[in-house]
Amino acid sequence: MAAPVLCRLWSGRRWALAYINRGSRHGAGTPTGSRSSGKREQSSVVQQPLITAEKPRKGEHEWAAVVGLEIHAQISSNSKLFSGSQVHFAAPPNSLVSFFDASLPGTLPVLNRRCVEAAVMTGLALNCRINKKSLFDRKHYFYADLPAGYQITQQRLPIAVNGSLAYSVFVGKKRSQVINKTVRIKQIQLEQDSGKSLHDDLRSQTLIDLNRAGVGLLEVVLEPDMSCGEDAATAVRELQLILQTLGTSQANMAEGQLRVDANISVHHPGEPLGVRTEVKNLNSARFLAKAIDYEIQRQISELENGGEILNETRSFDYKLGCTVPMRDKEGKQDYRFIPEPNLPPLLLYDSASLPAGTDPQQVINIDRIRERLPELPSVTRDKLIQQYGMLPEHSLTLLNEVGLLEFFQNVIKETRAEPKKVTSWVLNTFLGFLKQQNLAVSESPVTPSALAELLNLLDRKTISSSAAKQHV
Repeated sequence: MAAPVLCRLWSGRRWALAYINRGSRHGAGTPTGSRSSGKREQSSVVQQPLITAEKPRKGEHEWAAVVGLEIHAQISSNSKLFSGSQVHFAAPPNSLVSFFDASLPGTLPVLNRRCVEAAVMTGLALNCRINKKSLFDRKHYFYADLPAGYQITQQRLPIAVNGSLAYSVFVGKKRSQVINKTVRIKQIQLEQDSGKSLHDDLRSQTLIDLNRAGVGLLEVVLEPDMSCGEDAATAVRELQLILQTLGTSQANMAEGQLRVDANISVHHPGEPLGVRTEVKNLNSARFLAKAIDYEIQRQISELENGGEILNETRSFDYKLGCTVPMRDKEGKQDYRFIPEPNLPPLLLYDSASLPAGTDPQQVINIDRIRERLPELPSVTRDKLIQQYGMLPEHSLTLLNEVGLLEFFQNVIKETRAEPKKVTSWVLNTFLGFLKQQNLAVSESPVTPSALAELLNLLDRKTISSSAAKQHV
């Protein structure tokens, strides 16, 4: 049995430390893959002294946290990055695997143009500099769900660098104040996904599904400019919204289309950065925030009690609410990066550098992609504030709920009610009804026309406000 894992448990009034004896775990996650396991052994819990560093102390004991993110977004494409295999979620195991995906000898990669255009569009939307020449590399590591023994990625010269992502955080007792923040983007690179390893502890075997092997990914590397779980989760939600607006990724975290790795360390202000740990494969913004905040407090508690932080990889156990070790990184793993010999440099052009007589269909023009950029969420929010006198937090909610902005705009078109009244009804009454019924906007039995008519009756004082709410 593995060594006990230190976790945080709720004792009724406050958080307590506990050692969790966990069963054995199979394997460790790859840099981009996610793995699931079968039935685990039951955990036994032993209470330990309470954490004394829930809040960083002031003065000489003050702590600062540093958080960076690596985000893997699955590209919206009908086929994989280097093969013609189709991409479908929840297809029968190993039903979407080409010879190249299975790494049969003699097969060669063929770059998917759609994936390249998606990377360029995402880079432009995130204020990146697009490299007109980028390179592919082999990153070597050995897992059963990576049959080639290496992953094709862009380590030396990625397709986009030096960008930024602006996001807004709610603060204040009523969370009615908005603070605008920006995180730097180090790079965006194209890479292929791994397959899935499904661990069956009952039969002591590992099953391999290669349907996901070779699916195109955008890896977005955010610089360590964040300091808490809320910042990181909000930044990821904003990136998710941008990707969905662009159509470059569906970014559905529940289906593994957006996965996040968090690098976390703590230090005293003015001193060098501390040893960092990596929490892998977080597929929920809520769990991302919880994992980061827990890991920050775990590191502070460990250091203040005379311990040391290991450079290790951890995962987040959402049932126990704590991070647990996966593998340590002491003696940095050598991925033995080498240039990909089967792929030439990826060359992009703009209108000024396009060679005369070149067929536009045979090259990727950065300026043409820039012209196709849709209105970004930040611009839409500004328009809502200016056009309807809307509060910033209301504009954020309208865009963060899928389909809610379109619903709101359709109600506005069909009612004579004041925009502020429409906003209040949509965000409070209508959205509250959906959450109470656990429905998405697209599943709502209340149509925009019906709500608009209800607001018209209310505006004419045909019915009272309480009577109107009973009809939603």
